[in-house]
Amino acid sequence: MAPDLIVGLMSGTSLDGVDAVLVDFSEAIPVVRGNAYMPYTTDLRGRILGLHQPGQDDLHEAALLANQLAWIYAQAVSQLLQETNVSAVSVRAIGCHGQTVRHLPQQGYTLQLNNPALLAELTGITVVSDFRSRDIAAGGQGAPLVPAFHAALFRDERIHRAILNLGGIANLTNLVPGLVTAGFDCGPANMLLDAWAEKHLGSRFDEGGGWAAQGQVLPILLEQLLGHDFFAQKPPKSCGREQFNLAWLQGFLSGDERAVDVQTTLSALTASGIQQAVMRWCGKVEEIFVCGGGAYNTYLLQEIREMLPQVRLDTTNALGLAPDWVEAVAFAWLAKRTLAGEPGNLPEVTGAKGSRVLGGIYPK
Repeated sequence: MAPDLIVGLMSGTSLDGVDAVLVDFSEAIPVVRGNAYMPYTTDLRGRILGLHQPGQDDLHEAALLANQLAWIYAQAVSQLLQETNVSAVSVRAIGCHGQTVRHLPQQGYTLQLNNPALLAELTGITVVSDFRSRDIAAGGQGAPLVPAFHAALFRDERIHRAILNLGGIANLTNLVPGLVTAGFDCGPANMLLDAWAEKHLGSRFDEGGGWAAQGQVLPILLEQLLGHDFFAQKPPKSCGREQFNLAWLQGFLSGDERAVDVQTTLSALTASGIQQAVMRWCGKVEEIFVCGGGAYNTYLLQEIREMLPQVRLDTTNALGLAPDWVEAVAFAWLAKRTLAGEPGNLPEVTGAKGSRVLGGIYPK
């Protein structure tokens, strides 16, 4: 059977860079033929972070960054195709999520920096993008979108399984045998951990959670952080930097805390948010498989294991797909559905009025 190749691109709220995968959909189970990674520079990351808050001449800056990101996406695609020895004409499409800078579904919009028309020009490949807007137009949250892919690839007909994505935000997909798929964001993950580590260590993240492992949880601070309204909300729900950011965190700090203890407490916040979400909304989960960059935070995973001792916890490597690639493969899968005129959202997850074909198509 001839290959059915689609590139998936993902740049998430962690703002570390772009994951690119080449996915072959010619078989029943998609196969990753290759992957590439393009890191963000410190300057680019800072400029993107700057757009999360109102500033001077935001529209001009957003347009410039969208163009710059299109060039970075194109470089990632070029590197991917070179390493896999595949020509652009052999690729059916690129599924490109773009870089989220505002996510306010309660106000009727989400904003991802991207210039898909320029990306199509630079690569000579059809681009599918803007996956969230149609779901929001239909009354949904526009997120999370990956549960539909999780259900297609990871569902087991006998075992109650959940998929936990630890990106900038933590989100869960609940796969109960015989029932419809459920999913929702459950709070901050790498977003706050990375920001605090960068502020105090000068590094982009706390590798393996090694720094957090040296501190102690501050119980009063943890209780205050868990008091955020988001944790008590019923699904469907989604969140982002609008709810969880350093300014929010610092509003609870006296300044006398040890920085390492705050990092330990932030790790406990992520683990506690996940524990609460599983216990309240997911029922008797038997196994959880973790994806996203947080899958490599061994300290955080150990915390989750201790809080959910009845659940088998592993990474999606055990299911045949590396944690780093899951979201990028998901957007390749969503692009494939868009091209086929098939729905990509799950109304039970996002709260939309019904199933919708997601994304806009920019022909090569």
